[in-house]
Amino acid sequence: MAAPAEPSYLGWDFSTQQLKVIAVDEQLRVIHEDSVNFDKDLPEFGTQGGVHVHSDRLTVTSPVLMWVKALDMILEKMKSSGFNFSRVKALSGAGQQHGSVYWKEGANSVLQNLSPDLPLHQSLKSCFSVSNSPVWMDSSTTAQCCSLEKAVGGAQKLAEVTGSRAYERFTGNQIAKIYSQNPEVYTHTERISLVSSFAASLFLGAYAPIDYSDGSGMNLLQIHEKVWSPACLDACAPGLGKKLGHPVPSSKVLGCVSPYHTQRFGFNSGCKVVAFTGDNPASMAAMRLREGDIAISLGTSDTLFLWIKEPKAALEGHILCSPVDSQAYMAMLCYKNGSLMREKIRDEHASGSWEEFSKALLSTAVGNDGNVGFYFDVMEIIPETVGIHRFNTHNNRVSTFPKELEIRALIEGQFMAKRIHAEKLGYTILPTTRILATGGASHNKAILQVLSDVFSAPVYTIDTANSACLGSAYRAIHCLPAFA
Repeated sequence: MAAPAEPSYLGWDFSTQQLKVIAVDEQLRVIHEDSVNFDKDLPEFGTQGGVHVHSDRLTVTSPVLMWVKALDMILEKMKSSGFNFSRVKALSGAGQQHGSVYWKEGANSVLQNLSPDLPLHQSLKSCFSVSNSPVWMDSSTTAQCCSLEKAVGGAQKLAEVTGSRAYERFTGNQIAKIYSQNPEVYTHTERISLVSSFAASLFLGAYAPIDYSDGSGMNLLQIHEKVWSPACLDACAPGLGKKLGHPVPSSKVLGCVSPYHTQRFGFNSGCKVVAFTGDNPASMAAMRLREGDIAISLGTSDTLFLWIKEPKAALEGHILCSPVDSQAYMAMLCYKNGSLMREKIRDEHASGSWEEFSKALLSTAVGNDGNVGFYFDVMEIIPETVGIHRFNTHNNRVSTFPKELEIRALIEGQFMAKRIHAEKLGYTILPTTRILATGGASHNKAILQVLSDVFSAPVYTIDTANSACLGSAYRAIHCLPAFA
């Protein structure tokens, strides 16, 4: 008698430029990977980098049907390659954060009655009241942000309630803009999804709820009570709570895949759909952080993910509900002046050589003898400033440092700023704290030594390729016991 086929778990990532999928087995080994590139594989939608940048250079959108057609394409590719969908025990996924999808009246009925003879994009082509979804790159809602902060008592108050001050890309402000400019379109919208819950809906065959973690990136969710804020809802659009539905825990099993997927692709009818979340929370799940840990991506921009038990509201950075622990939070800090700034100083003071840069860094004392520098080649996010600011041992401004001091001042200054901002959000270094580093600069041991010195914690490097996919697959496994 043949042994039963081993179960597998799917993790999806509806990212900005691609749709990606990973299958893992019960030992968390990757057994299948696939992707669809929006620009290359779906040229009929005319995107660049997966988006349309509008003439005002502020409005940035993506075609909803492009995402749907990409799912059709990737499922057909998997079927053609012989992937065994009947082995899939559960699936989950991630979507680019903050983006929103607007379902037209009657769309839920269409979702529940899909014909397995047709690809999804044909059945759903008339289901969206807004055909081009605003995405995270959009920065056209400054007026709505000001209005929202004013309505709730200021930026600090909004951060205390929702985890962040008002940001142009956040979903509540995008909804407010659509209501302001197209009230009739808003009126005829039956449900508003995040990209993540929209993607889950395609598998569930019904409107999927928004999860707490991705919902934290909307300027609408009371992150401590985990309910929509009435004041924020009212400030954005009338009747918004009904159009959003009730948020759910990130570990929620929403149900089983729809009959459409069992009949068209051979999914097992018992395959569970776990709530989808945002790409950043899913990436945190992939890193398997625990309390006190830090994940830091040292790339073109630098990003910190923090595990926090008792967060503090701040005007800088974001507090989100944790995607893996209902009693915890994740904090995010983003910095524009990452590797490009490091490369600029390398080129100016180390002849473009990382080896020479590292030697100079290691030749100087920890603490740089009191010489400190903060380097912002472009307008920084945290703090909102630009320029290079150097201070000597006596705390006096100076215009230059010797080569070795300049290099250490740059690296120490970058990491000291990150520690200060992390602690403002409530982060505490524990005896068990680990720093998990990824990105280009994580290959430089001299830079990592400074990171370890500043945070007084050991640093480990990790490979986070396709981390949102991987984290989604892990969550599909992790959340199954909650259903039992």
